Amino acid sequence: MKKKLLSACALSLFALALISWGATGHRTIGRIAENHLTPEAKAAVRDLLGNETLADASTWADEVRPTPEYRQTAPWHYINLPLGLSYEDFQAKVKGMTDPNVYSALLKCESDLASSTTTRDQKIVALKFIVHFVGDLHQPMHVSRSEDKGGNTIQLNYEGQGTNLHALWDSKLIEHQGLNDQQLAEKYDHISPAKIKEWQGDPLIKWIWESYQISSKLYAEVDQMTNHTVTDDYYQQHMPIIEERLQQAGIRLAGVLNGILSKPMVNAAATAAAAVATAPDTTALAHYCDKVYGGRHFDDSGMTLLNLGAEYPNQKMTIVIRGADSGKFPQAPETYYQGKQICVTGKQEMYRGKPEIVVTDPSQIQVQ
Repeated sequence: MKKKLLSACALSLFALALISWGATGHRTIGRIAENHLTPEAKAAVRDLLGNETLADASTWADEVRPTPEYRQTAPWHYINLPLGLSYEDFQAKVKGMTDPNVYSALLKCESDLASSTTTRDQKIVALKFIVHFVGDLHQPMHVSRSEDKGGNTIQLNYEGQGTNLHALWDSKLIEHQGLNDQQLAEKYDHISPAKIKEWQGDPLIKWIWESYQISSKLYAEVDQMTNHTVTDDYYQQHMPIIEERLQQAGIRLAGVLNGILSKPMVNAAATAAAAVATAPDTTALAHYCDKVYGGRHFDDSGMTLLNLGAEYPNQKMTIVIRGADSGKFPQAPETYYQGKQICVTGKQEMYRGKPEIVVTDPSQIQVQ
């Protein structure tokens, strides 16, 4: 595809080549996700990818990365952070980053896939990146330190051969089972409805925080290894972590695609913005349905903002609950509605070119 197809997902240039999960891990995630798509999302994926499955598409981002056309996408696959951050500091650090990284890349590509202004080819590119990036950020060593290049320079001995911490978690431990992606998906895809609801309700920042916590533990464990040798005990202790990360990535990928590709939501942002811009009566009520991706409460004013459709600053709609109305809610809206699919009815406004709905009573928000 031509370079112009990248414009919708374009970020700053930065060069570093990494391998992520390996083909087996990514394809396993794609297979699990396909098993949990809604009929509408399945049809939309089929329309964009044709006979190509999510498992097939899952490795595309790695395959094209070395080419001149896609070389600038290398830093989209990971995020570098110092160790020892609290959750609050971690969240602020991630959301405040200006260098390209997997968090900002995923948000941008989600927005491109959902947008009514991107072309079909751009949506295909965005979809393939999303499938891959959700997998990447669940690989713990893709949320790690810059000084050792995500564990690539930490040398280990495994099964009588040299490897490194990054490669160990990308593919070596998975390959030890001797199972292909189809067999792994069949083995792992037995997840309770309660877990599916929980994992899909978790915000994106939590997915990355989970990997950060694991990679911090892995760094500490390396120092305790005798001659940096990976034992069978290490394998037995850590395979359950890999299994859960693959499960979570597959289930959450399905949640992302279900949210974006469900028919009523594909052009939701454009429809909402157009309704605000063209409504002759500024007191007219709007009705909007989407997933809550984040929220913030301002102590000084008492105001609460909820971001729908994507995380700030790429949200498609903002819910505004002013301080005088916050006390009407039995639970803090920024935590109660986090990750939930809701429908909201209220007065439409525009703020800095973005549509908002003002909510004055809890009855205006319905959890789906």
